[in-house]
Amino acid sequence: MKAINKNIKYYILVLIAFLAVSCKKDFMDVTPPDKVPADQVWKDPALAQAFVNDIYNGLSNGGFSEQMLASVSDEAMFTHPTRGIDLINNGTINPSTLGWIDDTWGYKQMYNRIRACNITIEKMTSGDNVLSQSLKDQLLGEAYFLRAYFYQQLLRYYGAIPIITKVYVLDDNYSVKRNSYEECVNFIIKDCDEANRLLTGKTLDKGRSTALAALALKSRVLIYAASDLHDRAKLTSKITGIAAQKLDFLSYASGNQADRYKLAQTAAKAVMDLGTGYKLDLTAPVSTAAGTLNYKSIAMGGASKAPGIDAAAASELLFARYFIIQSNIKHAQQNGPNGYHNWAGNTPIGLLVDDYEMQDGTKFSWTNPLQKASPYQNRDPRFYATVLYDGAGWKPRDKASGNVDPASQIQTGIYDLIDNGSRIDFKGLDTRGSSIENWNGSWTGYYYHKFIDPDPTIVDASMSQNVPWPFFRYTEAVFNYIEASIELGELTNATNWLNKIRFRAGMPAVTATDQATLRDIYRHERRIEMAYEEQRYHDTRRWLIAGETLGRKVTYIKVTGKFKAGKTMSAPYHYDPTVYDYTYTPVEENAQENRSWDNKLYFRPFSRDEVNKNNLLEQNPGY
Repeated sequence: MKAINKNIKYYILVLIAFLAVSCKKDFMDVTPPDKVPADQVWKDPALAQAFVNDIYNGLSNGGFSEQMLASVSDEAMFTHPTRGIDLINNGTINPSTLGWIDDTWGYKQMYNRIRACNITIEKMTSGDNVLSQSLKDQLLGEAYFLRAYFYQQLLRYYGAIPIITKVYVLDDNYSVKRNSYEECVNFIIKDCDEANRLLTGKTLDKGRSTALAALALKSRVLIYAASDLHDRAKLTSKITGIAAQKLDFLSYASGNQADRYKLAQTAAKAVMDLGTGYKLDLTAPVSTAAGTLNYKSIAMGGASKAPGIDAAAASELLFARYFIIQSNIKHAQQNGPNGYHNWAGNTPIGLLVDDYEMQDGTKFSWTNPLQKASPYQNRDPRFYATVLYDGAGWKPRDKASGNVDPASQIQTGIYDLIDNGSRIDFKGLDTRGSSIENWNGSWTGYYYHKFIDPDPTIVDASMSQNVPWPFFRYTEAVFNYIEASIELGELTNATNWLNKIRFRAGMPAVTATDQATLRDIYRHERRIEMAYEEQRYHDTRRWLIAGETLGRKVTYIKVTGKFKAGKTMSAPYHYDPTVYDYTYTPVEENAQENRSWDNKLYFRPFSRDEVNKNNLLEQNPGY
């Protein structure tokens, strides 16, 4: 035992001596093989570009999250409970229980990306930068655009936030006040203008910031800023009890709403003049089939190989998140019908479906006997590119689920059927009573179609698709221009552009001539055209109509098919109105989500942790 102890002491002394010598020779001072020294990044063009490339990860997968923003609006319902969306829709979120937060707009996530933008801007404007002027301008322009985008995300969810332009270090004081709403808008617009200046004339890979994308962002920020939510008189007439010191965080303290609409109109027109859009030069409506294909082509970004999809529709995208098959974005699986082994994540609700007009431009109504008997006939052509409904044709089901549905039609009802000589109540393959993944069935009786590639060869739920996510498209700028024109009383101008959008979709011209009616028509048109594009949640809030829209109870459809007299059908079932009398019953749904609206939801709360970390961060009203 003594000999062993002696040897241990000897080895320890040798090790100490070895370490001492090694330290003197910087033996341990080596760069990890998977790291790059910070001071080297900004001296190498490829490394500097790689740093900026990583900032784009703050965009995540765009709106292709498993939980979509549509499901906290009157567009959709999230099928799977306990994910936090229900807390938002029930109005029960608070600083300690925030509900669902997405990486593309979370407070902490956005500031992490803003910090990376600030680092880039600091390095690109330092005197010792050795990169070429052209590359510096490009990286600086990208950083200004991305910083503006991330701040815009925070602004439209939370109201005013602290504007941070410095790169904080560990011993800095992290307590900082919120800026005013007006200061935030002005700051974002300045970043957009800088991005536009630096990126003008530069050709970048698709998916990167561009001068036109910067102008599109500017257009969005200014139309939001002009909206009723941020006009102090209209805000306080709708939401009472807001403390005076907090109003600056949410609205303009001075100025004229009409002047703000004029700025928004000018910004939107700048985008329209430089972009091209897709088929917005029509003077009459296209056919129903053409209108549906036009809308599908836009939703696909022109990228689908499905028959009829027009690659020219890619011109509609001003800034988008692009994917490759290897990126494994399984958006179809997340939202498609369970009868195809998909998850039915964000299913359309009756409130959206019922808002699609008849093809002649009249409103759909369940009180109309003819429309109630055949609710999915002769509707706005965009409906057929957005929603999968009972009886709608879809992809070859045998490629996903076997030979159980040779007709390949969506089945969301309960139907009479002869099976082994007896009549049974057959629960459709896309219901929650399905023989195929019933737990993933839609509660609403509808499925999502838009953004799911209609290519019939992409059927298996495990297959990825490369449909791009549209952060900004040309039509949004046109809508911004229409909205500003209506509010400024320039109704002829607004109607002209509104009809261009409708003609492309195969819908008739608008004939209204008064401001109030035209405003309602415009808001409806924006709802339909921009469905599932992360617009509706924000639009209803900025228009101060969330209580009348987002606060409504969810509605779904109950479908039954009973044999006509003397008619029968044996398995397998398929939709056939010559055999069945179909009944469609709209039902209010409260079990999964008992939706309600609380005016505090016009602005999200800051988390308790963020307020505790920053004692100058004042909480939003109602929390």
